[in-house]
Amino acid sequence: MTTRSYLDYNATAPLRPEVREGMIAALDTHGNPSSVHAEGREARALVEAARAKVAKLAGAKPETVIFTSGGSEANALALAAQTGEAWHCYISAVEHSSVLAGGRFYRESTTRIPVSGDGVIDLGVLEKELTKHHLGGWRPFVSLMAANNETGAVQPVAAAAEIVHGAGGILHTDAVQVAGRLSLDFTALGADMMTLSAHKIGGPKGVGALVLREGVPVEPLIKGGGQERRRRAGTENVAGIVGFGVAAELAGAEVDRASEPAALRDELEKRALGVEPDTVVVSGRVARLPNTSCLAVPGTKAETLVIGLDLAGVAVSAGSACSSGKVEASHVLSAMGLSQELAQGAIRVSLGFGTVSADIERFISAWSELIKRMRQRQEAALTAA
Repeated sequence: MTTRSYLDYNATAPLRPEVREGMIAALDTHGNPSSVHAEGREARALVEAARAKVAKLAGAKPETVIFTSGGSEANALALAAQTGEAWHCYISAVEHSSVLAGGRFYRESTTRIPVSGDGVIDLGVLEKELTKHHLGGWRPFVSLMAANNETGAVQPVAAAAEIVHGAGGILHTDAVQVAGRLSLDFTALGADMMTLSAHKIGGPKGVGALVLREGVPVEPLIKGGGQERRRRAGTENVAGIVGFGVAAELAGAEVDRASEPAALRDELEKRALGVEPDTVVVSGRVARLPNTSCLAVPGTKAETLVIGLDLAGVAVSAGSACSSGKVEASHVLSAMGLSQELAQGAIRVSLGFGTVSADIERFISAWSELIKRMRQRQEAALTAA
């Protein structure tokens, strides 16, 4: 079997062996967590133990964690949370598509806040917009991701929270990409809501969480039962939640070493630039996730690079995995002001707990061959013309 290098952790991380073992064991617990008999209590104990582990990773209290089917549902739940008042929603222009969808907020009651050329939100514009709408009688709801899934750019969530709270508003942060990669403290961030996802940290797909500050109301998207303290109806996915808990515990234990991929990332970028000096490292001048590199090459197509690297045994992506199949330029890169030509040639390389130096070598070898062939074709086309 051909050895491959998986460099697409921001799309999903491989399932950790310890997580798999924990989930298999949980499948033997057949009680419903809402049942009061011994089997039900056993299942409930597993759910609550996992809740405590996820809460610890987030720097939150267990009772503030609401389990969902994933990060997208958690984002939707956050954006559906406020009722009974005149709210206006503000989101950064580089949010995940599940936030850009707006939840219960109509287009006319949603404002997108611009970002800099490095992909960081303009807090000055945010403050001006909040002041304007606050004077008009609106209460602000702001959603700002902790770090971007495509570029890795870290956002000033704590500073934004001060502005939002000063205007009497609520701040939600999508921290899906930060968990397990940077130190995460819900209280220190100042957020009122925070989204997490299991499969980004080596847990299973199909389970996530919304963390709520105590006292912040939430209107359930899924109604019917009393699960999750009546905030999300439906029988809990016990095995998935257990897997989330195991992954959160492992990620928390490794947080002191979470920055280690940065050395591999920097080496990859340095050598990629050595092969093609015109390569642009998107958001390379600001604080980024230690595992993420967004590379754009003028005159190339991202899909060509992704397919070529895949054939060479290297898995990367073009933009967000949730937007796969689209051929237009990433909304994130467009919002940052990249030209359409450059944005359409951008790929995302994201490292993780299984990445080693050999993976970087394999990427550079494949990258060098791809760039060489592309430049030869371009030169031949120019000669023919």
